[in-house]
Amino acid sequence: MGASRRPAMATPFRPAVDLLADYAAYHRDRRNIATHFVGVPMIVFGAGVLLARPAITAGNLALTPAWLAYSLAAAWYLTRGHAALGAITALAVGLFVLLAHAVPGGLAGWLGWGLGFFVVGWIVQFVGHYYEGRKPAFVDDLTGLLVAPMFVLLEALASLGWFKGLAAEVERRAGPTLIRDLAHPATR
Repeated sequence: MGASRRPAMATPFRPAVDLLADYAAYHRDRRNIATHFVGVPMIVFGAGVLLARPAITAGNLALTPAWLAYSLAAAWYLTRGHAALGAITALAVGLFVLLAHAVPGGLAGWLGWGLGFFVVGWIVQFVGHYYEGRKPAFVDDLTGLLVAPMFVLLEALASLGWFKGLAAEVERRAGPTLIRDLAHPATR
């Protein structure tokens, strides 16, 4: 009798529309999506703060793990086949990383801001997934950790009339948003 095997994680180098549709499938409850507008920026900022040390300085430039991680993430966003959304996401994440480097205080300030934002952001996310009735996307595909900021920005920008075609294709693939009845178990 063969052991059940979990399918291999999909490649992180899929096009933006595929990544966003896969991520959106875990985010159909509008309350969950709303929590992501708070939780995802908090997590990105908190991670930026935590990765802002140690710094290797050369003149006025400081190289930190945060800037290295950002550089890789920005390159990834820009190469997912939707240059405009990729550029906006890279810019937004870069702004959070820049702000993260401006956190005042010594060790206590660094840990307080970093851990505080990171942990509270995840609490907000898990509250959203309670409403969703489904585990977060990153549990099945770690790429979801990178897709989250792009998803939040697409949701925000589509509500302003930008990227309507991309948002419509994501919704066509993932299904419409709803308010799940908490009295009934999730069917997914």
